Amino acid sequence: MATPARIRLAGTMAATALCAAAATEAAAQTPPQDSLVLNQQLQLGDVFSHQTINVVDAQDQVTAETSAQGNAASGAVENGSITVQSGQDMRGDATARTDVALGGDTWGEVNVTTQAGGNYLAVSAYDADLTTDAVQSNTGGLVGAVTEIGDSSARLHAGGSVAASAISNTVALYGEGSLLQGDIDQTNAATVRSFSRIQSQYIPAAATVTADAVGNAVAATGVQTSGQDLSIIQSSTGDFLEADASANAGNAWDLAARARATANQAVLNNQGGSVVVASAQDNSSFVRAAALTTAYDYGRAEAYARGAANELSVGNNDVYVEIDNNQFNAGGVDVSATFSGTNGYDVYVGAEAVGNAVTGYACSECPGYLEANNVQTNNGSVSAQTSTTVAGSNRAVITGANAVGNSATFYVSRPTH
Repeated sequence: MATPARIRLAGTMAATALCAAAATEAAAQTPPQDSLVLNQQLQLGDVFSHQTINVVDAQDQVTAETSAQGNAASGAVENGSITVQSGQDMRGDATARTDVALGGDTWGEVNVTTQAGGNYLAVSAYDADLTTDAVQSNTGGLVGAVTEIGDSSARLHAGGSVAASAISNTVALYGEGSLLQGDIDQTNAATVRSFSRIQSQYIPAAATVTADAVGNAVAATGVQTSGQDLSIIQSSTGDFLEADASANAGNAWDLAARARATANQAVLNNQGGSVVVASAQDNSSFVRAAALTTAYDYGRAEAYARGAANELSVGNNDVYVEIDNNQFNAGGVDVSATFSGTNGYDVYVGAEAVGNAVTGYACSECPGYLEANNVQTNNGSVSAQTSTTVAGSNRAVITGANAVGNSATFYVSRPTH
């Protein structure tokens, strides 16, 4: 597995494991106005990790983390300005798997997380100007994460959390009192798959099973008077993206399975400055999300699944938001959520499927201004299905299935006084 590259930038002087512009001793004493970091990463082979754990009558917690990552780079800048030019190319498979056999009584919480990723870039800015020019490409065969927990006789007295996450390309930006700007270009041609399951006899506590599969992901967060000016291009052409979550127990008090699959996703949140974003998302991959929850006896049970081809969310807790959005989907989106049980109290089952979705909003406590130019084209089938079976007695059943080709929501909340 490739060692992640990390950078730490204090003021305008950089100490980095990435390729950076060399500085003489005199230049270090009098640093230039703008620093430059150059990162080029190429992963040709497969990256994989696997854990197998057998536990009987554990008296305390059971915690396990398994991860496999092709290319990774991270860093931060303080009190200056920096330009990060990053190119990451993943051409192999990235797979991670965790198998935990729990026999008898487990008295502590069970927390197991499995993560697989192709390319990852994360940069933070503190009272600084950050310019990011990032290109990520994954042409490998598979990005896959699998988590399987328990057996038919397992008793998880403290409940827990079981998760599997597979993301082909990720760019994460964070700023405090900073300006985040630049261009991000992501392409995914790999199959992305996550599977998470728990099998048990008895869970007298809250237990959640989650599965997430994403082709391209961008997250930008600005706080304490920050601003954003970003251009984002995302394309997913892999065969399919799939997230499958399965939660099963003979007797469960609070049991949930949640699955989410998205081909292209960009989420921008900001406080204290303007947000300007130009986004283009194109998907031809098949997107599938499925959640299954089963319990003979239960208190609260939930099965929820969401699938989206293209998704953009832009929010600013300040005055100005400008969005130029273009989304095209040619892949199918199939979402299903299923519950099956006999005797219990409350059941919640939901399935949401969308081809293209954009949400934009400005300040909820000031006279915000929002300007949006939106073009959405969906040429793929979109399906959402739920199935609920209660064989015995039950108190409440709440279900919903939603399928939308194109969804656009823009709003500005103004004060009433």
